[in-house]
Amino acid sequence: MIAESINITIVQTDIMWEDEAANLNALDGFLSDLPKQVDIVVLPEMFTTGFSMNASKIATHWNDENMTLLWMKRKAFEHNAAFIGSIAVKEGDYYFNRLLWVEPDGNCCYYDKRHTFSFAGEDKAYTRGNKKLIVNWRGWKVCPLICYDLRFPVWSRNTFDNGQCDYDLLIYVANWPAVRRFPWQQLLVARGIENLSYVAACNRIGTDGNSHLYSGDSAVINFLGEAMTSPAENVKALLSCSCSYSDLQNFRNKFPAMRDADSFILQ
Repeated sequence: MIAESINITIVQTDIMWEDEAANLNALDGFLSDLPKQVDIVVLPEMFTTGFSMNASKIATHWNDENMTLLWMKRKAFEHNAAFIGSIAVKEGDYYFNRLLWVEPDGNCCYYDKRHTFSFAGEDKAYTRGNKKLIVNWRGWKVCPLICYDLRFPVWSRNTFDNGQCDYDLLIYVANWPAVRRFPWQQLLVARGIENLSYVAACNRIGTDGNSHLYSGDSAVINFLGEAMTSPAENVKALLSCSCSYSDLQNFRNKFPAMRDADSFILQ
């Protein structure tokens, strides 16, 4: 059954540098103000450490006892919502910037960041992923991605097959610096318009351990490229809105641009 509306809350907050326990403790208090009716809670990229390249120091082992994974499972159960955010993990001999999708029943799936940010050396610290993740949540098809992925429209592309789009909601979790906030804002609008999809984007605020400033500018954008949340620059905030499935499908039927899209194969 497809829910007519899906309620999204974006958690725009500062992140304490390389301190998993302190960040989870701070979020415990902040999340007490979550709306009662929420379906998806979106946390930033590397929300327990900040965007650190000290992988051997900050990465936690990927197993069922992972502290942040257990915390996300508790929160998802407590709020009856899917929780999403990325953390640094070690699996075998490799490190990943791994986005976790955690549901109230404890089910967890993940996406490893495809486009590691070579400008900051992320390609040297973390192994890049090679598979997209599309989750069916309360009847909605959701595609979660990470930060730098936003710059690559082919990877973010919504494809059309057998009369259906691959996803209805595109989510980005990010540590996107304020110096590039204009591209962040414009690319979010572009991704919504070109993919006939809602876009939810969560970015952090504050200053990290490398003295990079982050302005937030988290938002939910609709399929017309219109903002559905109020501007949120440099403020700690819970940004909530409700997205309509019927509005999305009615627009897709009225303006079926995806039928004319080019086909392609990623290699």
